[in-house]
Amino acid sequence: MPGPSAELVQQLYRTPPDRFVAARDAAVAEARRAGDPTTARQLARLRRPTVAAWLVNLLAIRRPELVADLVQLADALRAAQRELRGPRLRELSAQRRAVVGALVAEVRKLAAAEPDAPPAGRLPLAEVEATLNAAFSDVEVAEQVRAGRLLRAASYAGFGEVPRPQLRLVTGDEEEPEEGRPARRPGAQRKRLEAAPRPDRAAERAEQAAQRTARAERARQRRALDREQAKAQADQERVEAELAEATAQERDGAAVLDGIEAELAELERRRAVAEQDLSRAKLARRGAERAVTVARRRAGEVEAAIEALAAEEGDADAGGGAAD
Repeated sequence: MPGPSAELVQQLYRTPPDRFVAARDAAVAEARRAGDPTTARQLARLRRPTVAAWLVNLLAIRRPELVADLVQLADALRAAQRELRGPRLRELSAQRRAVVGALVAEVRKLAAAEPDAPPAGRLPLAEVEATLNAAFSDVEVAEQVRAGRLLRAASYAGFGEVPRPQLRLVTGDEEEPEEGRPARRPGAQRKRLEAAPRPDRAAERAEQAAQRTARAERARQRRALDREQAKAQADQERVEAELAEATAQERDGAAVLDGIEAELAELERRRAVAEQDLSRAKLARRGAERAVTVARRRAGEVEAAIEALAAEEGDADAGGGAAD
């Protein structure tokens, strides 16, 4: 048996985490009914992703072209780090921040289109952003993100690849770095020169001058690399501070939104109670109006009867006086 299809697996990993287990178990039961125990076993081994991992998987499944661009940029960034190309590294780092920001915004849109997704204020976008940043430094994380089968969020607080490449210049003669070489004593050097006769003293001096020039050039390159490293570390500290600040702002915004949603829920409850009270008051008013109408009609009838009786009594008194 070939096992579960890629479409079925993608469909499961598109399912929100709170419904993942039920959907997976239903797929397992369907495979068993179809007489496919291999597929059933492989489906049963699938594990539910966290909400942050589900959001990253949703991005990889719905917008694979954007994730492919991220992986391509990550490869270029790692190559620039290995080659210690400072200007290119700064350019790619700026592109990384822009790409990650755009992908997080796209994740928010995709989640808004999902009927069973958590509210926007409760989306773990900071974990999504950390996972996307980790994909730039970890090839395995990048492949998991591209496959759309991530189980949990990833994070990377360092800078560059792991392990970080050593800042060491390799030259053709593999000469020992000058700061690690013990100083030669003039006497010993002179003895070696006397022991090995050299017919061409001019050529020897030219060779020594070339070596000094090469050492000076390596020292210059080392200083440039040290400055580049200091600049890269400063950039790292700056962007990490920006990330911490953005994460704190997002957390505060989510807390404010939760508070507003709670207040809205309380207002809705009070509104429902007030509407019920108003309905009861309207019914009571209408009943009272009907009772007033009945009472007024009855009072009018009684008053008319009294007037009729009074008129009869007046007629009777008038008739009696005439007889007298």
